[in-house]
Amino acid sequence: MFIAFIHCFIIIFVYVSIWFAISVYKKRNDVADIAWGLGYIMLCAYLFIRYPASQVSILLYSLVTVWGLRLSLHIYTRNKNKTEDFRYKAWREEWGKNFYLRSYLQVFLLQGVFLLIIISPVMHAAIAEPMQWHIFTWIGLCCWIIGFYFQAVADWQLTVFKSDKNNKGLIIQSGLWKYSRHPNYFGEILMWWSIFIITMPFTNSFYFIVSPLTITLLLVFVSGIPMLEKKYKGNPAFEDYKKRTSALIPMPPRKK
Repeated sequence: MFIAFIHCFIIIFVYVSIWFAISVYKKRNDVADIAWGLGYIMLCAYLFIRYPASQVSILLYSLVTVWGLRLSLHIYTRNKNKTEDFRYKAWREEWGKNFYLRSYLQVFLLQGVFLLIIISPVMHAAIAEPMQWHIFTWIGLCCWIIGFYFQAVADWQLTVFKSDKNNKGLIIQSGLWKYSRHPNYFGEILMWWSIFIITMPFTNSFYFIVSPLTITLLLVFVSGIPMLEKKYKGNPAFEDYKKRTSALIPMPPRKK
């Protein structure tokens, strides 16, 4: 496992360095969001070529690839012909003369570290003894499909909502967004817990619970919900929506 991790670390180090160079050329750090999903796909391709593939590992590669392609394409389409994402703009102004160094270390290189942590169950399954489908495979796959539905449909609903000029400045509160303020993040988190569930039958798999825990902590407490909701702080419509609607796990709206 250690050798596999070192190889993957080298690959990701080169990968994020290239994307950093692209960000400097493009003058926009939000290309890191496009690189995020594609990085997982690249590592899955490496693991598939480097290690004998089992039925379970092929399933994992397939699930991660579907997730990564959809997410990267969605972000590319969302950002196309638009200015840099507001979160990265804020950092650009805040970091001043240290912008490029901090961008490389705190955006691209740090993202690469998190990528390696989150994909670690897949790496473990790739080098472990081959295993046939297990009850945990089916449970994980079913949960992953539910998670994918929430992320993909929520992203689509938000895109349609924002494309209507009449909704400018409004808060989406329909579809899946009626039951969760961040249904796309709920789907993302559920998918990575599902990946972990699929790998549970492998020896020593419990150590890799760090993967779903990491993505959960990041989205709930660090770069996901807090940063997005900070943008709407003080907005009366959002504050009302916030009182009625679950932050993450889809639930019936609370009555006023």
